[in-house]
Amino acid sequence: MKGFRLLLVILVCQCIASSTVSAQQKQFKALVVTTTKGWHHESLHAGWIALKEMGVRNFFDVVLWENPGGFTDDYLKQFQVVIFLNTTGDIFNDDQQKVMERFIQSGKGYVGIHSASDTEYDWPWYTKLVGRMFKIHPAVQSAKMKILDNSFPGLQGFADGRIWTEEWYAFQPETTTGLNYILGVDETTYNPKVQWGDNKSDGMGAVHPLAWYHNYDGGRAFYTALGHLPTNFSEPAFLNHLYAGILWAATGRK
Repeated sequence: MKGFRLLLVILVCQCIASSTVSAQQKQFKALVVTTTKGWHHESLHAGWIALKEMGVRNFFDVVLWENPGGFTDDYLKQFQVVIFLNTTGDIFNDDQQKVMERFIQSGKGYVGIHSASDTEYDWPWYTKLVGRMFKIHPAVQSAKMKILDNSFPGLQGFADGRIWTEEWYAFQPETTTGLNYILGVDETTYNPKVQWGDNKSDGMGAVHPLAWYHNYDGGRAFYTALGHLPTNFSEPAFLNHLYAGILWAATGRK
């Protein structure tokens, strides 16, 4: 009987401890937007699963935006960062655009992943938030990475010369000033030439950026062009890079 009582006490204490941990306030709360009005990436599902697991591993909440009518100022108050995961096309109406603008102006953050730069070309404020918009890409190829600024965390897995397989985006000119480039690709290690009708590119030159961050309109924005392939979202190097960007956008810490 004494042994049974002791076991019961231990179980009760474990339940209390578990409840206490689950009730603790998380580091921050992220809203994930996955709407596509253009190309739909196969990596969307893998990306969402990876972000959910990242939240568990790093003790922050991750919520998927599922109610188109629910993107309001009142709803967004609970979040510190909005993540655009492989979004494409015109995904917000005029009212939703204003909500997003006020969210950033309140001092909060944005993270864009891969085709987030292929989203909302006709919304000038958003193009400045991203910093550079997608122009074109060649076929998926393997190439060598370059670290452009190792003072930003999460880049350890991308040491110069790291081979990575990706849909290498070429970008339009900067839409704003003050972009801090942190990661790039070595164009001499793959074929950057591509043409889609009148839209063509021979590459971006010696500095071909893939990821950057900046302060914008009272808040913070981080963008990475990686994330085309579903397998990217199981690579520790990419996940560390992505989490560093999310943490900075949500909290300002790096």
